[in-house]
Amino acid sequence: MNFKLGSKVAWVDEDLSGTIIEILSPQNYLVETNEGFPMKAHQSELILLPENHYIQIDANELQQQLVEKERNNQKPRSFKRASKEIPALEVDLHIEAILDNTRGLTNFEMLNKQLDTAQQQLYFARKKRIKRVILIHGVGEGVLKSELETILRRYDDIDFYPADPSEYGYGATEVYFFEQQNNG
Repeated sequence: MNFKLGSKVAWVDEDLSGTIIEILSPQNYLVETNEGFPMKAHQSELILLPENHYIQIDANELQQQLVEKERNNQKPRSFKRASKEIPALEVDLHIEAILDNTRGLTNFEMLNKQLDTAQQQLYFARKKRIKRVILIHGVGEGVLKSELETILRRYDDIDFYPADPSEYGYGATEVYFFEQQNNG
């Protein structure tokens, strides 16, 4: 199939169509749907629409596309934590990210400002029903991380663990909120 930027396409087994706006790899594309949403698609999921917008579908090509899509769906999938799919609120707790000027503040005052910021962002996440929060605290001496863990243990409706080191290094904690019952 000869897909290129600007090609009009439709999904084989969904009522969607759009225009290719980016070629991600030789077989993967970013398609802007007619409704204006960007969606990633593999070439096996798409058929090329003619420029005159009349849909002419070759039955053999359609059958081949469906067989290829089915074959792709049978490949073993790598395991991902479900929470990875949920967008996260990232909160940088480095003091420079919170305050423009720390002159005159003690370490204790800066630590309290960082902890207050973390608690405010957790409250915000709970209120807005954001299920994942990444608290970026850095490695340092571990004081901030330790104090954060003390605070997080007080919550009954969360789980927390080290954030993905490939994405955040070893200086971040991921917080996951369980289903909430009118907490807010």
